Amino acid sequence: MKTVVVTGASSGIGLAIAELFITKGYKVYNFSRHRNEASSAEYICCDVTDESAVRNAFRTVFDKEGRIDILVNNAGFGISGATEFTTLESAKKQFEVNFFGTVTCSNQVAGYMRNQGGGMIINISSLAAQLSIPFQTFYSASKAAVNSLTLALANELNPFGIKVCAVMPGDVKTGFTDAREKGSSEDGVYSEILQKSVATMEKDEQNGMSPEEIAKAVYRLSQKKNPKPLSTVGFQYKSLSTLAKLLPVRAVNYIIGTIYAK
Repeated sequence: MKTVVVTGASSGIGLAIAELFITKGYKVYNFSRHRNEASSAEYICCDVTDESAVRNAFRTVFDKEGRIDILVNNAGFGISGATEFTTLESAKKQFEVNFFGTVTCSNQVAGYMRNQGGGMIINISSLAAQLSIPFQTFYSASKAAVNSLTLALANELNPFGIKVCAVMPGDVKTGFTDAREKGSSEDGVYSEILQKSVATMEKDEQNGMSPEEIAKAVYRLSQKKNPKPLSTVGFQYKSLSTLAKLLPVRAVNYIIGTIYAK
């Protein structure tokens, strides 16, 4: 039986991914801070920002299973607010979880996969990595960093039979929306535009794809010998990703501004 580790698999996209792999006959471990009693995945309490906890969690899985075939780096959260008034502490926390958590887990699993002759790392990124969203500056930046990490690791680990790729979902209807940490602008400088922007984001998310659709895309990638390094899910979001590559940067940024900063 193949073994999969999914970080942040207690809810949302991570939970959907874990449950799908279980139905496909995989042994799945959930690395997260909170247990979901309804989940069939085996739970290991693990904060991805704690390097020692991550190291111990992977050692536990390997000692039990003898191998780790797939790692899905899903743990993450979002913050919103004006860049000018986002505290450095909040910005660093965003990167600690979304980016450095992915780095830590990938680094810890790489040795196991290299010694066993291969494996796959799938990172959950975001379309916001390509289309930087105003008032979600640090979330967008953290996911852009995940994309850069993915591309570099894909080349570094390929000689050892380890495949690395990332999925960039667009809007997905999960608890992520309610969990977003919202900043407040000082003296109401951005209050009106910020409220409109966040309301637009939340409306789009609540009308977005289901987490099960993302889980299916992740599973399909896991079955490929040579997965695309970066991919999106859904026709609408694939079209946006393509436009972002074809149109001038100024035009793309203008369009995003008319949606989220008007």
